[in-house]
Amino acid sequence: MDEHLAAGAGRTGGRGSRSGGNMRNGYRAKKVMTEVGAVTVQVPRDRLGTFRPRLLPAYARRTGALDDLVISLTAKGLTSGEIVSHLAQTYGMTTTKETISTITDKALDSMAEWRTRPLDAVYPVVFIDAVHVKIRDGHVANRPIYVAVAVTADGYREILGLWAGDGGEGAKYWQTVLTEIKNRGVRDVLMLVCDGLSALPDAVNTVWPKTVVQTCVVHLIRASLRYASRRDWAEVARDLKPVYTAVNEEEARQRLADFDAAWGKRYPSITGTWERAWSEFVPFLGLPDAIRQVVYTTNAIESLNARYRRAAQACGHFPNEQAALKRLYLATLALDPTGRGRQRWNNRWKSALNEFDVLFDGRLTAGRV
Repeated sequence: MDEHLAAGAGRTGGRGSRSGGNMRNGYRAKKVMTEVGAVTVQVPRDRLGTFRPRLLPAYARRTGALDDLVISLTAKGLTSGEIVSHLAQTYGMTTTKETISTITDKALDSMAEWRTRPLDAVYPVVFIDAVHVKIRDGHVANRPIYVAVAVTADGYREILGLWAGDGGEGAKYWQTVLTEIKNRGVRDVLMLVCDGLSALPDAVNTVWPKTVVQTCVVHLIRASLRYASRRDWAEVARDLKPVYTAVNEEEARQRLADFDAAWGKRYPSITGTWERAWSEFVPFLGLPDAIRQVVYTTNAIESLNARYRRAAQACGHFPNEQAALKRLYLATLALDPTGRGRQRWNNRWKSALNEFDVLFDGRLTAGRV
C-alpha cells in the first residue's frame, strides 16, 4: 500500500483528497483457505479503490500453497470427495468437490505443454504399453490410455506422453502415436519393446525404418502359462528358460523343440504361442547379456501402469478423456519424489548403454551430436 500511494502521489503532486491524490481508507476482513486452515486477514483499502494486493490477489479465497496441497493429494490417488473430507477433518475447512476440480484444472495448461514438449533426437530404447480406464461417453466403456516410456542416452527414464485411444489397443493407433513422437524431434529409436501386438513392427518401421522391434519375453511366458494348469506353472516356466537364454536362434529352436517334446501333447498351444511371436522374439537372441537383462521385459512400464491403474480405480470412471488424462498426468508428477528411483534406474542402464552404441554402429552417439 505504501508503494502504491507513493506512486500515486508522484503523479498527482501529493497525497490526500485535498491535493487530488489517494489515501488510506481502513481495512476489510477477508476469510482465506490456506494449507493450515481457514485464516481471516485484514486487507488494506484506499479511497480511490485502485489498490490491488500482490500476495493475495483480489477475489482470491485460496492461497497457492493450498492449491499445491490439493494437487499433491490428487496425484497420490485421493478422490475429490476424499480430499474434501481430509480438509474438513484436518483443517476444519469447508469446501466442495467442484472446488477441488477447479483447483486441479489448473494442471491442464501444464499438461498440454508437457504432452507437446520437444524430445531428444535419439533414444536407445522405448517401451510402449496401454492401460485401460473407464470413461463415460454416452455410456461407460473401457478405453485405452497409451503410454510411452523411453530410456535417454544418459540412462534416465523419460515418460514421453499419454494418449487417449477410442477403442481397443491397436497397431494403427500406435503408428499415430509414434508419428507424433517423431514430429516432436525424435529422429531415431534403436529398439522398441512391446507386448507382442500383431502388425506393430510394420507400424514402427513406417516411422523409424531402422528400429528393432522386440517382444517382451515376460509377456510370452505369461501368455504360455495361461494354457497350462497352475500346478504345472513352475515346471513349464523352468523348461521355457533355455529357450530365451539360448546363445543364438539355432539353439533356441532346438530348446523349443525339446520343450514341445516334453509338453506338446498336454499343452500344444504353448509352442504355437512362441512360434507366432518368433520373428519379434529373435532379435533378443542377438543381444549382449547387459542389454538382455534390461529389455527382456516391459516391467519398466508395467510398474508405471500399476500406479496409473491405482489412480484410475480410485475414481471408478471418468466423465471424459480429458479428466482421465489429467488424473494420470498428476499421478505422473507424484512419481519418485525423492529421486532415488531415478538414480537406481541410471545405475542399472550404464553398462547396457555402452553395449548399445557398439551394437548399433554408433547411432546412439551420432544422434546426440
